[in-house]
Amino acid sequence: MFKKDPLQIIAFQTYGTSNHLYLRGRAIQDESINLEQKGLFGLFINSWKRFETDEIKNTSIKVILPNGKTLKAITDNHGYFKIDEKVKDINLLSNSEGWLNFEVSFDDVNIKRLIQNSNRFPGEVLIPSTHANFGVISDIDDTIIHTGVVSTLKWKVLFNSIFKNAASRIPLDGAVDFYHKLNRGASGNNANPIFYVSHSPWNLYRYLEFFLKQNRFPKGPILLRSFKDIFQKKSKSDKPQKQNEILNILKTYPKLKFILIGDSGESDADIYMELAKTFPNQIAAIYLRSVNHKKKMFRVTKLFESFTAIPVLIVENSLQALSHAKKHGFVKS
Repeated sequence: MFKKDPLQIIAFQTYGTSNHLYLRGRAIQDESINLEQKGLFGLFINSWKRFETDEIKNTSIKVILPNGKTLKAITDNHGYFKIDEKVKDINLLSNSEGWLNFEVSFDDVNIKRLIQNSNRFPGEVLIPSTHANFGVISDIDDTIIHTGVVSTLKWKVLFNSIFKNAASRIPLDGAVDFYHKLNRGASGNNANPIFYVSHSPWNLYRYLEFFLKQNRFPKGPILLRSFKDIFQKKSKSDKPQKQNEILNILKTYPKLKFILIGDSGESDADIYMELAKTFPNQIAAIYLRSVNHKKKMFRVTKLFESFTAIPVLIVENSLQALSHAKKHGFVKS
């Protein structure tokens, strides 16, 4: 039934509140992907492994919290699991930055017999600190890392994702410093949560997690979408998964304002505009990076031309956004 590759559970960094946990992850075979792999052939093989996954379907998963409390879930046909439950006073288990560590393991007797290594896999969930003044929800592609989403047939996206390792990807100039200042807020001592949301599939989770960590971005939940959803036909009423993830964040923290950061190349402008109109008391500002595409830039500029309810800034670089953030008291001057 299973190949020689050891089994693993990847617990995605997610979020919660003092009495509510939203945990997600995936059970798959460990293909031992080297995130610092060099050479075109090796990089191509790595990319193949990311998308040609061997899922552990319909099996029991157990999450153990630091206080010993156990939560359970069952993986779906693609190996994913989700726990969305109320758990009292879990904020007492988190550190000063709001991170709570837990363990996840296989809870199926038949699976346990096949595991060659330890059946204990680490996970983290963010419970925003009481010192947070606002939150940040940021896109990834062409917002903090150049991917080329506006290139013809998105060939740059494919090339960068397949033939560049995570260690060689360079963040957009000034982004790391800007995000740290947002994280620290106006006092310089806040712990404002940062959520990274992307249209990218979960197959790239480890890749993006490595990129964020290596380049010293503030740690935050990474929220992607299932690869199968990319090819599913959607009705006009269906919201993009990225938008649904942001909606869930806003509803989870109804008393927290958010700064939305994205780019002008794809759907960020439309999603953020709709969110600002639906949650006018929760959106503090919108920052959109400009892209090298005249038609897209013209459309986005016109979209926000008469929108004055909240600050909206289309920027060339992070310094412009930082200057605006200082002026509005989001970060320390």
